[in-house]
Amino acid sequence: MITIEETENLISIAVFGEFTLADYQEFEDKVLRKAGRDGKVNVLFDWRDMLNYTIDVAWEDIKFVREHGSEFNRIAIITENQWRAWAAWVSNLFVDADIRVFRDYAEAKTWLEG
Repeated sequence: MITIEETENLISIAVFGEFTLADYQEFEDKVLRKAGRDGKVNVLFDWRDMLNYTIDVAWEDIKFVREHGSEFNRIAIITENQWRAWAAWVSNLFVDADIRVFRDYAEAKTWLEG
């Protein structure tokens, strides 16, 4: 399950429990709409309460970032899980954006707004 909040220059996504393909597709729709309207998008992913994600999410993520990687400006990921932090680093290979991993929500948000 996810919650998505959108402000003028930011899309914030918090994941609770399992991150499913339907959740990811909802995120994709928000990004494409906002990028089409406002240009490059800043994204804050809060993965602190994410338990896992389905394999189809991983595959969809690869396809989406390869096709739309230029739609992003900055991406902040909040997690304490080292594997997820590593996965974020790997995603950086396909995205034309600055990606950083944080443990603190306030620091991530400040960086995105800066």
